[in-house]
Amino acid sequence: MDGLRIRVRGQVQGVGFRPFIWQLARRFGITGDVLNDPEGVLIHACGPDLDAFVAAIASDAPPLARVDAVETAPHIFDAKPSTFEITASQGSGAETRVTPDAATCPDCLADIRGSDPRRSGYAFTNCTHCGPRFTILHGLPYDRAKTTMGVFGMCDDCAAEYADPADRRFHAQPVACAVCGPQLCLDHGEDVVARAAERLLAGEILAIKGLGGFHLCCDATNAEAIATLRTRKHRPTKPLALMGRWEEIEAHASPSPEERTALSSSAAPIVLLSHQGTLPDALAPGQDRLGWMLPYTPLHHLLLDTVRCPLVMTSGNLSGEPQVIGNDEAVEKLGGFADGILCHNRDIARRLDDSVMQVTKYGPMILRRARGMVPDTLRLPPGFEEAPQVVAFGAHLKSAICLVKNGQALLSHHLGDLDDPLTWDEFVKADADYAALFDHHPEVFACDLHPGYRSSQHAAARAGDALVEVQHHHAHLASCLAENDWPLDGGSVAGIILDGLGLGSDGTIWGGEVLLGDYAGFTRAAHLQPAPLPGGDMASREPWRNLLARLDQAGLSVVADTMLADAPRDVLRQAIAKGVNAPLSSSAGRLFDAFAALLGFSGAQSFEGEAAMQLEAMALRAGSAVGSPYPFAETDGVIDPAPMWDAALADLHKGTGKEKMALRFHAGLAQAFATTAKQLLEDDHAKAVALSGGCFQNALLLEMTIKALGDAPILLHTKVPANDGGLALGQALIAAALDSGDR
Repeated sequence: MDGLRIRVRGQVQGVGFRPFIWQLARRFGITGDVLNDPEGVLIHACGPDLDAFVAAIASDAPPLARVDAVETAPHIFDAKPSTFEITASQGSGAETRVTPDAATCPDCLADIRGSDPRRSGYAFTNCTHCGPRFTILHGLPYDRAKTTMGVFGMCDDCAAEYADPADRRFHAQPVACAVCGPQLCLDHGEDVVARAAERLLAGEILAIKGLGGFHLCCDATNAEAIATLRTRKHRPTKPLALMGRWEEIEAHASPSPEERTALSSSAAPIVLLSHQGTLPDALAPGQDRLGWMLPYTPLHHLLLDTVRCPLVMTSGNLSGEPQVIGNDEAVEKLGGFADGILCHNRDIARRLDDSVMQVTKYGPMILRRARGMVPDTLRLPPGFEEAPQVVAFGAHLKSAICLVKNGQALLSHHLGDLDDPLTWDEFVKADADYAALFDHHPEVFACDLHPGYRSSQHAAARAGDALVEVQHHHAHLASCLAENDWPLDGGSVAGIILDGLGLGSDGTIWGGEVLLGDYAGFTRAAHLQPAPLPGGDMASREPWRNLLARLDQAGLSVVADTMLADAPRDVLRQAIAKGVNAPLSSSAGRLFDAFAALLGFSGAQSFEGEAAMQLEAMALRAGSAVGSPYPFAETDGVIDPAPMWDAALADLHKGTGKEKMALRFHAGLAQAFATTAKQLLEDDHAKAVALSGGCFQNALLLEMTIKALGDAPILLHTKVPANDGGLALGQALIAAALDSGDR
């Protein structure tokens, strides 16, 4: 009997794809079978309307599915099948994608708020359209036995749902109910959610187990509880994430339609929203925005329905360490922070922080790519069809790993700061985990040029002769090109790359660059005037050090003596003069720090980017009247901020408001770099401008740079972080391009 063999590739496992195909087959009168295998979904079909059946596979796919390809070939049946069956998964290895964890769907939310005793109030309700995926997965194909749900035997009712192709829980691997599934625990009592809510409303702090790890939670309207949490966690000023239902969010913010879409997506990320000053300032001191997320598990919904107020949901970890995921680990590490631990007996296979994003007028901006977004993949741009399997190991801070295979790039979840020993352990585990899970066998290895990065050392130890060392800012440029589908032969682009620190190809420290290049190479077309970093790494923590260096460089030492009268100026100046622990750097991030110090940011930063974030918040309070951007000089590709300091000091002398000064600084920096990049376009050296680097997480700087670029074609980050969290993607594409050129 003649029929078709249909191969479906993409995100097609763990999304209800096989029951969807079963229902589709019934609709079109098709007989045959469907199964999961390492490459995705495989269908054998015969019937009168095969063309329409094949067309509907992509057009009518389930909500969590992403169909990359539907491939057909002739198939001969030994005998005409009389029915359409869903058969057992086959094979080992992994050529298909894994579905990210998905927020509770409306149907399951109705179940937990309904009257059926199996699921009413049950904190682990899910179906094929929602629930845990990546955080419970041990291996592929995606079957229950290969998840942390394998230890929970299904009751008869759940087994019947699981076996019924017409049920939305058909082959939903985490399917469970109150009779047979995981259970909550809080001090070994009953009515766990009600007691947790009561304790939160009484001002207590609870550690709560979520999908990818524990959160530390308290009442976000209780200033005393917030202060206690900050004291216990030694987190004095870093913003705290909030969780609330729409009722709570709308009481304290006015999300735009685009922000609502982001909040309510299946990824359920933290989204930065402008706040209305109706919650304690201690949630985000000095900031104009708060990070909100909707409840994304049944437990979160049940808890929010009970407390009926916004809750702080910040990562449950010791400062600098990875998020806690195990119950015993929570007792050991969070017991000193929390007054109680709300846990459950379903294990977490891998720790995932909450994803973080903001919405600008130019689209979404991913700040941290983690739960709900990973392990989704990006299709490689044209020209990379024959790319080898590559693994790239990213940076030292905001570390992430990227795998290239079969025309796709898989950027791992956010791993963190590799200075921390436990984060380093997680990095090494993630390398092995992703390789095993996706059956990845790299032929080429890529890393940052900096030999002191632990990620670079790890790459060198693994790679042998197959190592490609990539300059930091070139990787930023390539990352932006890749996510914008820029072809391998698309020509050169002017990249404005503004960030903190990265080793330059000349051995100095870069960070305020205009590069001209593509995947295969680049030239440094322009850069910020380098200045010393007094004290080396200390300059990244204490903004006044950068102010001293920049004022001295601009011939304004007398001003520095007055403004920094209590600082050890002479010691640092001697160190700078002797070149002792004061390397030169063109860092835009340190220029932000210096200007923040000019406007009054004193002391040390308690978290990375604090001074720059406060400077942006200050500028946003100035309104839309920019006035004249502060001037920068440009000579032979060197962008000099000296004129800016003269103008800013004149403003200070006149009593100009600090908000307006912060705004003029942003505008001047944007104008200076945009002018240089536009010249490369006008001289026909570049075909577009790419904006990348951590400074472009600053939405105001992004907007002002885009405006200054006028009608130039612009490439932006919308799918991967502009910060170092996206660096591995650029490294991987550069390594693949160089490998292609060697063939």
